[in-house]
Amino acid sequence: MRLIILGLAALGLSACVAGDIPYEELEARYGNAASRYLELPSGLRVHYRDQGLPDAPVTLVMVHGFAASLHAWEPWVGRLEGDYRLVSLDLPGHGLTRAPEGYQSSPEDQVAVVDALAAELGLSTFVLAGNSMGGGVAWRYALAHPQKARGLVLVNAAGWPQAADAEGGGDSRPMVFKLLENPLGRSLLRNLDPRPLAGRGLRQAYGDEALVTPDLIDRYVELARAPGHRAILTDPRRRSAAAPVTAESFAAITVPTLVMVGALDQVIPAERGAGFAQGIPGARLITYADGGHVPMEQLPDRTVADLRDFLGSLPPAP
Repeated sequence: MRLIILGLAALGLSACVAGDIPYEELEARYGNAASRYLELPSGLRVHYRDQGLPDAPVTLVMVHGFAASLHAWEPWVGRLEGDYRLVSLDLPGHGLTRAPEGYQSSPEDQVAVVDALAAELGLSTFVLAGNSMGGGVAWRYALAHPQKARGLVLVNAAGWPQAADAEGGGDSRPMVFKLLENPLGRSLLRNLDPRPLAGRGLRQAYGDEALVTPDLIDRYVELARAPGHRAILTDPRRRSAAAPVTAESFAAITVPTLVMVGALDQVIPAERGAGFAQGIPGARLITYADGGHVPMEQLPDRTVADLRDFLGSLPPAP
């Protein structure tokens, strides 16, 4: 509680009210030639990218973590696009994906968005990778649609049920996650400029000062200020709506699974991420001793090499 109070005080001293940034401005800044948009009946306008080889034998769909965007996967895209089809997307409340006013996001809704995009792109089967919250989306997708998941890659994934879900528990978490658990904190986060918390939180997540550039901070801060994003991200129902799971639930995942864990993760304890390798039959665990919460960005060459080995080991698609 004292840390929360101190965090609120810091916000009061250093932050000010920050309005939304229009989507047109954000799309000009953070979209690119590969950016595409899918209109869904729910009113969502989903930003995605479909890159690499259209006819590749393996398609990899990638789902980002909380407060991130599809940009988190660009280090993998740049190294894999010559050999695979690579699909990435922004979940509701993130990146350049637009949601109607009052939209409520839940893990099941996120799974439905991934499935709708897969259907739009004609993907009958694919490998699904997810980091942090996106890892939670990935394993929930594998449980809900086992016939479509050809493989699963969990990168510091959220949702292992031995402890609190999502972005972890424990004193080392970035302040933003503690504020999200407090009604007053959520109210402040909905209205104040996220910049005062962004730099410190990103340094904890990345574990490497050199990676947390001004451009990276700008991207996180400005995309968080997209219309409606802060309301979705601070909605307490975002997590409470998730269907409960137990450690035994993961025995139902039968697709080949690679679990990647950064041992220095300050967001989700490494032992929690590693729990998936124990619960999912036949899962392979790789631990990066110098990795943080986002090893696909921090250690792209090593994680890509391990990913290639895993993808190369998959049985042929049916």
